[in-house]
Amino acid sequence: MSTPNDSFTLYDLRVEVIATDRPMVCNHRAGDWFELSGENLRFPDGQTFPLYSLAGILPILPAKQRETHPADWMTTDTDIACVDPNCGARFRITRSARRTFRHGDVTVVPMPDAGGTP
Repeated sequence: MSTPNDSFTLYDLRVEVIATDRPMVCNHRAGDWFELSGENLRFPDGQTFPLYSLAGILPILPAKQRETHPADWMTTDTDIACVDPNCGARFRITRSARRTFRHGDVTVVPMPDAGGTP
């Protein structure tokens, strides 16, 4: 059941592989990408993405989905390095559309009441 204060917004994200002057040694290529909408990842048909690179990117994505202060580095910094120190790839994380979600649609944990108890 929805209440007026149970909604929140998240950004959709696009993560794109960016080449640098150093060679890429992982199994990704410049221009490869994936998108995150809510909790769902979407990859283009036929494109693969290396597990270890993905594992390194995943922890930062929920923070990038949320509204942040304009001066916060999470707002301004868009490129992160591949987790393999020998790989020259960077991953550009771009915020796009905003989606509204309702608390009850994403969890079974009840909203706290005004007194702070569930």
